[in-house]
Amino acid sequence: MEQTFMREKKITPLVLAMALPMVISMAVNSLYNIIDSYFVARISENAMTALALIFPMQNFINAIAIGFGIGINARVAYHLGAGNQTRADRAASQGTLLSLVHGLLLTVLCILALPAFLKGFTSDEETLRMALNYAGRAFLFSPVITTSLSFEKMFQAVGRMKISMFSMLCGCVTNIILDPLMIFGLGPFPAMGIAGAAWATGIGQCISLALYLLLYALRPIPVKIRLKQMKPDTATGKALYSVGIPATLNLALPSFLISQLNGLLAGFSEKYVLVLGVYYKLQTFIYLTANGIIQGIRPLMGYNFGAGEYERVKKIYKTALAMNIAVMLTGTLLSWAIPETLIGLFTDSRETVEIGAAALRIISLGFVISSVSVTGSGALEGLGKGGRSLCISLIRYVIVIVPAAHLFCRFTGADGVWYAFCFTEVVSAGFAAFIYRKTVCIR
Repeated sequence: MEQTFMREKKITPLVLAMALPMVISMAVNSLYNIIDSYFVARISENAMTALALIFPMQNFINAIAIGFGIGINARVAYHLGAGNQTRADRAASQGTLLSLVHGLLLTVLCILALPAFLKGFTSDEETLRMALNYAGRAFLFSPVITTSLSFEKMFQAVGRMKISMFSMLCGCVTNIILDPLMIFGLGPFPAMGIAGAAWATGIGQCISLALYLLLYALRPIPVKIRLKQMKPDTATGKALYSVGIPATLNLALPSFLISQLNGLLAGFSEKYVLVLGVYYKLQTFIYLTANGIIQGIRPLMGYNFGAGEYERVKKIYKTALAMNIAVMLTGTLLSWAIPETLIGLFTDSRETVEIGAAALRIISLGFVISSVSVTGSGALEGLGKGGRSLCISLIRYVIVIVPAAHLFCRFTGADGVWYAFCFTEVVSAGFAAFIYRKTVCIR
């Protein structure tokens, strides 16, 4: 039950112990996303395009769930570091209740908004039908997603990374197993097509939540969800949302960006829209691995900051940055060595593969430098500096890349979007380094 290991253990072994389970989890989660898309792509290219169009709304739901979960994580870790058990329990209790409410609202709002959203990007009736078929089922599981992620962040806040990894892995493996069975109708399952992919995803998410609830009951953790602590409290709510809202916006901004870029690319060809969707499936394997490292250090940053261990906070940040650089370098090398193979996982069209391979080579040039902004943004969230973290994300996903994409497309056609990614990563890395040094409030 004691959390003192967070401020006593040597930095590098500590960061590895906290980050490695999350890296494995996020890598498997990324692999699941790729496998899920692979099976959907076997239905038809229209099915894959439908999945690409739905991605921004799915990302929006996940952004709210994960973002608010980060708020729970930051406050619980900080209060435990400061030795305030009551406030830690209150943050966990109110955070879990609010997460469930968020999920219920998201189910209703996303299903109602879906038809109008989709018609803004395609007029193909088959693609629209498939997108509605998939999303109408997948969005029903929003309350499961938000509640599950509140438990995930709570377990992470107290250093129980292996439990978080185990629950996530079981959900992903369940999804991977069910995908071909429910899509193509193998064994006792009827062939459900793209609807089967949605049900498989939802069942996997239910498995993860069930395991969190079971392990919470069987293996006590240093923070408790208590009914009496769920009574609305202005100070606690403000503290949770002060980190949760910026973190949510950080994660939701890619949805805004994809929507903007889809509209721009659709003017050239729907094949470019598909390539952008495929790229975001592939890049999750790189960036979610880096995010696994960030998830590992957030509670360490918050706990040590609450405990006044400022030098340890600095060392934790530097260690995470080095790890992320290694991850991004690996992604760059793979993107240049086998781009056609990677894109070919999602389409049989030779023209689409060629467009996608060229895009991947260009975009990957910005991977390594992006580790500065990724690490800086995550570290600031761990310290409770949500607003400053949001500033970095606004640079990456709105302020620079959108106008740059429109400008570059005038000179290089659709390839201008890919060049805009590289240009933006350089600008945002410089800004992230500056804002982290100036505003981290650690001397």
